Amino acid sequence: MEKQILLVDDEPGILKVLGISLADRGYRVLTADSGEEALRIFRNSRPDIVLTDIKMPGMDGIELLKRMKQESPDAEVIMVTGHGDMELAVQSLKHEASDFITKPIHDDALDIALRRALERLSYKKQLKEYTENLERLVEEKTRKLVEAERLAAVGQTVAGLAHAIKNITSGLTGGMYVLEKGVELDNKSYLNQGWQMIRGNVEKVKGLAVDLLNYAKQREPDYQLGDPNVPAREVFSLMVSRAGELGVSLKSDLARDIPRAWFDTEGIHRVLLNLVTNALDACTDLSCTPRAREVAIRTSKPQGWAVEYEVSDNGCGMDEETKKIVFQTFFSTKGSKGTGLGLMIAKKIVDEHGGVISLSSEKGKGTSFFVRLPGTRT
Repeated sequence: MEKQILLVDDEPGILKVLGISLADRGYRVLTADSGEEALRIFRNSRPDIVLTDIKMPGMDGIELLKRMKQESPDAEVIMVTGHGDMELAVQSLKHEASDFITKPIHDDALDIALRRALERLSYKKQLKEYTENLERLVEEKTRKLVEAERLAAVGQTVAGLAHAIKNITSGLTGGMYVLEKGVELDNKSYLNQGWQMIRGNVEKVKGLAVDLLNYAKQREPDYQLGDPNVPAREVFSLMVSRAGELGVSLKSDLARDIPRAWFDTEGIHRVLLNLVTNALDACTDLSCTPRAREVAIRTSKPQGWAVEYEVSDNGCGMDEETKKIVFQTFFSTKGSKGTGLGLMIAKKIVDEHGGVISLSSEKGKGTSFFVRLPGTRT
């Protein structure tokens, strides 16, 4: 689609020559010979880019910039200045001008400034689409949550969900900031970092939606007769390299005398994966990291139960208040990193098996989670 640009200058010759040059570049050009006229056109047409001289009689370029930014903060405004007006150019950047170029205007400098402005417009458009999709997704999943009979405490659920969305939105905002800095500085590293931040937070939205659906829907375990050590062994193999990257020693101690039992392998795999992930996070908390960071997965055969899984860490541990609410809806021990759904879903899966999940924790020493399964179809 043809982009629209507003060209502002009090010199008719510049308006004519530069207008032709911009038209040759494929822009639909609007012109104004004063700041007042430019503001009127801007309000009526909302051009994609504004290219304005700084020094003009009446309303100068700085004042025009301020007015445009007040009415449309996302406006892309490029300032044109003489070589002796660099202080004004720097001042314009403080008022969030997109860029500035000096007179006489060289084609290369103009092309670079326009390219940066177009890139910023593209990033903002993509971010807007992600945000709108996020809002629709939140609305849809929130409606399903409210309708689900399993979630009795609707007020607490909505508040927790809003907190999780707020964390994700903060991540999107940070990604946008890094992206804009990358465009401003023409820094590919910043551009890549910002884009990865946005992509990562969009993936969090998808994960949150899946977790919400998994918790809200009624589900019967897919019982299969199998070795209870299998999900523990799979989770260990899956996470051992990740633990090494984090500088954590991941160990396993699986009992050999556990008989085969009936359980949902996929569900228990998910429970153990969540517990091990949480344990690794606890060991990388810089506020209380011990010298030798360790996480262990153990299995045993307690009396009256088919199997007991234990996932322990020597991380920060929890205080008494935290231990009381750790399985509650949307409570997370990870702060802004977590949504609070992981342990809640783990408990739901264990409950569906007719099992129990519990924990033992001491502040500053570590935490152990225990999962006991009956091994029979409930």
